[in-house]
Amino acid sequence: MRGGGIFGALVCAAFAAGAGPCRAAGEIALGEYLSATCVTCHQKSGQITGGIPAIVGWHADQFIAVMNAYKNKERDNEVMRALASGLSADDIAALAAYFESLKPLKP
Repeated sequence: MRGGGIFGALVCAAFAAGAGPCRAAGEIALGEYLSATCVTCHQKSGQITGGIPAIVGWHADQFIAVMNAYKNKERDNEVMRALASGLSADDIAALAAYFESLKPLKP
């Protein structure tokens, strides 16, 4: 993870109130926290298992578009629709920043 974690979020909150690199670190830290639900199915290693796609390393824009499509019921998957419906735009952006920051492990 690049510059995130709880420490990174606290440092950034103390200094920049969400500007520049601190905003990114704060988003990544929040995304890491929120990802606990995601990684119960999607592998944090970036591996595909049981037909569940890898989301590690996705570009943030792609992640946001897919999650919004689930939220708007434009993609079929009841589990993902239910999960996405409970996320705010800021939550989705934070998850996107976090998963984009990760690199898949080599098999």
